[in-house]
Amino acid sequence: MNTESSRLRWKTWSCAAVVIFSNVFGNFLLKSGMPAQLNGVLDYITVLFRPMVTLGVLLLILWLASRMALLSWADLSYVVPVTSIGYVLVALAGRVFLHEQITVRRWAGITLIMAGVALVSGGTPPQTTARPRLKTAVGAHR
Repeated sequence: MNTESSRLRWKTWSCAAVVIFSNVFGNFLLKSGMPAQLNGVLDYITVLFRPMVTLGVLLLILWLASRMALLSWADLSYVVPVTSIGYVLVALAGRVFLHEQITVRRWAGITLIMAGVALVSGGTPPQTTARPRLKTAVGAHR
């Protein structure tokens, strides 16, 4: 593996980790900070100012930005399956910290997700070698 390939792999895995953990902790903090019941639109706005909800929203903004960055250089067919490990971690966080009940059927689904991540992450390099250019309406008239 050459230096550029190694650097790209490290960059991809680092960014994927940011995508995964900002998604997990952002969703966990949203769930933790939300009241049991919201009665109207105004309640949804005021709940944004609760510290845990605010931090959750900020982490989900980081999730979106880092996911966009990752998608700018890595294959969609690589990014989506690999970052889906976040679903597994969210389920585990819900079980451990929020004491949610997870059925056998859900555990089976979690196991399948983990198997899929293992298969996808161990395959080909996570970079598109040649990306086709899309013609825009503006660019087509030039």
